[in-house]
Amino acid sequence: MMRAALALARRSLGRTWPNPAVGCVIAKDGHIVARGRTQDGGRPHAEADALGKAGEAARGATVYVTLEPCSHFGKSPPCADALVRAGVARVVSAMEDPNPEVNGQGHDRLRAAGIAVEVGEGASEASEINAGFLLRVRAGRPLFHLKLASSLDGRIATASGESKWITGEGARADGHRLRAVHDAILVGAGTVAADDPDLTCRLPGLGAYSPVRIVLDSKAGLAESSKLATTAREVPVWLLCTNAAPADKRRGLHQAGVEIIEVAAAGDGRVDVSAAAQALGQRGLTRVLVEGGGEVAAAFLKASLIDRITSYRAGLVLGADGRSAVAELGFDRLDFAPRFTLVSSRKVQGDTVESWTRGA
Repeated sequence: MMRAALALARRSLGRTWPNPAVGCVIAKDGHIVARGRTQDGGRPHAEADALGKAGEAARGATVYVTLEPCSHFGKSPPCADALVRAGVARVVSAMEDPNPEVNGQGHDRLRAAGIAVEVGEGASEASEINAGFLLRVRAGRPLFHLKLASSLDGRIATASGESKWITGEGARADGHRLRAVHDAILVGAGTVAADDPDLTCRLPGLGAYSPVRIVLDSKAGLAESSKLATTAREVPVWLLCTNAAPADKRRGLHQAGVEIIEVAAAGDGRVDVSAAAQALGQRGLTRVLVEGGGEVAAAFLKASLIDRITSYRAGLVLGADGRSAVAELGFDRLDFAPRFTLVSSRKVQGDTVESWTRGA
């Protein structure tokens, strides 16, 4: 039952921010009577979704939920109260919610009403699913997931800048799937100037799940004629700039529908990525896919902000004159190198896809 609830939670990834992605299964006499998940936009919550489907069948049932039911009034009433009113007999939660507004209080409220509560089943997988939400609660920032598509020797383009296409069609489709399960996708101003990308999810049936598109652009140089600016009212575009961005550039982009967010500058005058991370966390983002380019990847790595990496490697070699997937990191000892642990490796047509998580 908990495995089913965890699968439901995964289906909500990229769609529920600022809320966590939660799954819920209601079972009675060994049979599932209702399933629910946090709906798009974060409401209704998974428990409310499942209870609405179960009706009277929820009375005396066991509820399996991937995160502690909430106990506070936000934009929705407390799920713990809804479970009490429904008359459920038992609640199995994968983990407590570290949000200070909950943090055990949901479970306490259930116990006070005479409902049996068990915590810990599926905790590891539940923590992984909501790693971004947990990071935002604990550190004030979203999870950052770096996507790399490179040659065998770590190059993303030839010396002339040609990059279409290093990886094959299957790897590119898998990359679009990654976009669909993240709240936002982030690139630097250089990538936008060079490629004029859409940064949308172009898999059949998933276009509606294109994430927020974020550009790090210290001087707000994004062209008003760019694909991002001209479609900003269809799919949100956030531009993170510094106080060096001219007022007329900000005004023109704002009128086009681009949200302008000013953050602190780093020593080189570019957007300070640590300040950017906090600004994105304050706006509720939990999972951000970083797609480049090399300077942006290096900045986030140097700031110890990359939590996951998905690497798509093609079977070709471009040489030292090709453009690197990651710019200079500025260290001269291996002890200083960011380290990641391999989680999985698979083939997608002729390319290799590896998933990595940040090491200790």
